Amino acid sequence: MHGHQLLTRLSRMSLEHGHITAALLVGSVIVGVGTLLLLRWLPRRAALVALGLSVLGSATGATFVWLSFRPLPAQLPASNFVWIALAMFGVIGAALVLLRRPGLARGLSVTAFAGLAAIVAVGQVNAQTGTYPTLGSLVGHWPVGSVENVAFDSLPGAEPWVQRGLPTETHWQVPERMPSNGVVTEAAIPGNISGFDARPATLYLPPAYLADPRAELPVLVLVAGEPGSPSDWLDSGRLATTVDAYASRHSGLAPVVVVPDALGDYDANPGCMDSALGNVATYLDQDVPNWIESNLQVNPDAAQWAIGGFSYGGTCAIEMAVNFPDRYPSFLDFSGQDEPSTGDHEDTVAAMFDGDESAFDAVNARDLMAQNRYPQLSGVFVAGEDDDIYRPQQEIMFEAARAADMNVDYYTLPGGHSGDVWGTALELEMDWLGRTLALTP
Repeated sequence: MHGHQLLTRLSRMSLEHGHITAALLVGSVIVGVGTLLLLRWLPRRAALVALGLSVLGSATGATFVWLSFRPLPAQLPASNFVWIALAMFGVIGAALVLLRRPGLARGLSVTAFAGLAAIVAVGQVNAQTGTYPTLGSLVGHWPVGSVENVAFDSLPGAEPWVQRGLPTETHWQVPERMPSNGVVTEAAIPGNISGFDARPATLYLPPAYLADPRAELPVLVLVAGEPGSPSDWLDSGRLATTVDAYASRHSGLAPVVVVPDALGDYDANPGCMDSALGNVATYLDQDVPNWIESNLQVNPDAAQWAIGGFSYGGTCAIEMAVNFPDRYPSFLDFSGQDEPSTGDHEDTVAAMFDGDESAFDAVNARDLMAQNRYPQLSGVFVAGEDDDIYRPQQEIMFEAARAADMNVDYYTLPGGHSGDVWGTALELEMDWLGRTLALTP
């Protein structure tokens, strides 16, 4: 095997499944045995100090995560903090052994143990969060397959002739010179009407959009979670590879995907409403569609538009669909809440509407579904089986949507509140999206 091929295979090696998972399991056993040996080498007082500092450090980290990310569910399961505590014990214990009983052999062994404990802890945490899905991603080579990242200004502009007709696949005549893959790009979408100060959006354009003549394609607007950025849909959500794979199965056809910023900042939480925290609803209902129709050659019929998201973005999807059914008649709600929240209900209403419950209820999707019927809306709710905080809220919203005469589905997937669930859910729902947006019969 050539060196380049070997490096490519190593770069694509998963850090969440397969050989790495098996190696982590073996490493975990070694760390467990090493911890017992380290306890034997340390005097009782030193061992207690090391254990105390490790538990305190892990507990401090858990508290920081909870304070930083609430009202989201715990970003890491309790078992991960056990591994973090073991890693800290390995480092602290190794330092104490070297200080009290120096020696080359002992020094090398305890240093190796401390390093292994740290690697195992990082690996276990990463397996839960999916922050780095492959070895290559550790050095910036993200697994986006052959989906190229290009500058928005380099994309082809409006074509004089566009292939139209629904369902698109039935009328689509594949041009001779069509790219094999789509592209990812980034563009600023200003809040001209809403005044919302958004960060640049992430876009995926399928091969059929890049062809000449191109197809008139539907639009999927996706929203990321909080805290987060639009690019999270590329990383943990596997957007590019998922939609590109769908396009490859359908002669280059797939939705044009736009991921606008509905937060304003990485850790902001304005809710998906027009409120004192920002006019997010107007931004997504007017500014984003206006920009898309002015800058992209897509199907302007709202019947061929959908909105989706995960976590905060899932909450946003159902909020927008219920409040603006003529704009977003189809939605994907992955692990969303039963209402927008900045902490608890009272704090949310106080921050967004100065304590005015009626103003909140007038735009809250769950309240609107209790009062109205929406037979024109269709959507999907998905939650992780282990997501004990958001899964019950998804069940509430699904029942409310069904009672409001929506055409909806709900199911769970293995996992918690993580990209494994959202990325898999998007992959599973691509065929439904294709039919709903009239790409396929």
